[in-house]
Amino acid sequence: MIEVVDILVRGEQFTERYDTQRIRLDTGDYCLVESVIGIQMGKVIAPARVMKARCVDDKLPKVIRKASDSDIDILHRLEQLEYDARKFCIDRIAELNLEMKLVKVIFAFDKSKGLFMFTADGRVDFRELVRDLAHHFKTRIEMKQIGIRDEARILGGIGNCGCALCCVSFLRDFHPVSIKMAKDQGLSLIPSKISGLCGRLMCCLQYEHEHYSHQVKCMPKMGKRVMTPKGEGRVRQLNILRGLIMVDLVEGDMEEFTSCEVTPYHIYLEQKEKAEKEKADNAESADQADEKPEQEKHFEQEAKGPEQKSREARSR
Repeated sequence: MIEVVDILVRGEQFTERYDTQRIRLDTGDYCLVESVIGIQMGKVIAPARVMKARCVDDKLPKVIRKASDSDIDILHRLEQLEYDARKFCIDRIAELNLEMKLVKVIFAFDKSKGLFMFTADGRVDFRELVRDLAHHFKTRIEMKQIGIRDEARILGGIGNCGCALCCVSFLRDFHPVSIKMAKDQGLSLIPSKISGLCGRLMCCLQYEHEHYSHQVKCMPKMGKRVMTPKGEGRVRQLNILRGLIMVDLVEGDMEEFTSCEVTPYHIYLEQKEKAEKEKADNAESADQADEKPEQEKHFEQEAKGPEQKSREARSR
């Protein structure tokens, strides 16, 4: 059995599970933990709980100790250092004329390492910048190039729906999003309508794509000739979410039908031809059934012997 706790580490967007090592921690407490860049401060988000060893990762990071008042003072000084480092780095980027944008700066709690995250359109030669930063702050410097979606996650914001960005609130991993997803859902293809704050296609386009792609397969395409309960027509509009099809009938009226009521015209012709063939086959079978008794009577007469025929003649 292992006691685990959910902790939001400074500089991260989502909580991670940590081994408490039997250190008593309550919700809201600060503690020092192991992180990617070294020792870091974290905040307890949920109460500790006991789990079976097979249900947790073998390489579960550990809590080092509970933070003291002096650690909180160090944290405040560290935040000031990060503010100064960001300002210094932006000035050096401008002086060196580097085509990059600094997004975030974070130092390890013990100042053993500084992580500078930036975005750029291509590769950037930042070797001179790293030397200047290392000389100025007397620590190891790591430059990390991130994508434009990661930048939006770090900076945060409000999406077109009025809620916090998905990548900030719950979306841990980014999945590919294509323009086809927007087409399948019948959305406007104007970039400003389907793009997020990062300038890329909105991640939420993929949430309902599976349902839409399944529904589209059950519906005729726009402009296709179809047959409806009220006659022939052409598809003018699709309401994929509700499963409704707007059809322009030959008579000139616009009617709305469900996908079950609309049949593509070529399938309708095939079904009609098949029905007519079955009808013809049934009629032929009925005619053959009527002729069969007469043939059987003839065969019975042929099968009678001469003696039986003479008896029938005498009796008459």
